[in-house]
Amino acid sequence: MSDLSSGKGHRDENFPVASVLLAPAHRAPILAFYRFARAADDIADHPTAPAAEKLTRLTAMRAGLDGGGAPEAMALARVQAERGIDAAHAHELLDAFVQDVTVRRYADWAGLIGYCRLSAMPVGRFVLDVHGEDRAIWPLSDALCAALQIVNHLQDCGKDYRALDRVYLPADLLAHHGAAVDDLAAATAAPGLRAAIAEAAARTQALLATSAPFARAIRSHRLAAEVAVIQRLAADLARRLSAHDPLSARVHHRKAEAAVIAARAVAGLLLAKALP
Repeated sequence: MSDLSSGKGHRDENFPVASVLLAPAHRAPILAFYRFARAADDIADHPTAPAAEKLTRLTAMRAGLDGGGAPEAMALARVQAERGIDAAHAHELLDAFVQDVTVRRYADWAGLIGYCRLSAMPVGRFVLDVHGEDRAIWPLSDALCAALQIVNHLQDCGKDYRALDRVYLPADLLAHHGAAVDDLAAATAAPGLRAAIAEAAARTQALLATSAPFARAIRSHRLAAEVAVIQRLAADLARRLSAHDPLSARVHHRKAEAAVIAARAVAGLLLAKALP
């Protein structure tokens, strides 16, 4: 079989992945999970590979989690065994990539959140388990991870439609604003599509309001700092997406902007933890 890898690494993602804020002992298993996820994502998102081939390769990824299959999955399986981490997180993530191959439209917001339950929430849960954090804070993590996923979808909504015929904006939201799926092919968002994106961004901001206490609830100071940074970056992007057109402009952070936002987030967390 041909190589379907995109060549992307953890430093190419929109949000920090196992940054230097984390303890080295925790970065290694998180990077193993990332490499597994990246390999599966590249399979699901390949623009020309047939669906049948993608599903066959994803089956090999799942087999690797059970001891014999794709090398990235086998490496993660070893980490999970050594650390006593539940394999359900990785299996659920694979379920999401299978869904990417087989499902191209979402009827409503609940359906999109259901997808995020598989595609995003297991990532945060895995990271929390690596750090031995209390599972009682999973709902805060789930809200943040869903928000990150939706921010990525909104940033790439035009590209996802043109390259993969995949639409994450819910159909009822598009219809409510008089927008059509075909509007995503344009160089500039029509007013209805722009309104639908803005509403999706507003709903994402509501998720981020739910996750706002997350960083302060984490026992690990280093993980709390990374989460505070991610929360602040996501909030800024969601705000931008409510006001800017991702079809005609690249709604991302420049490195200098991200660094300033990160510094402010860490400073804010330190201050919040210092106050009674």
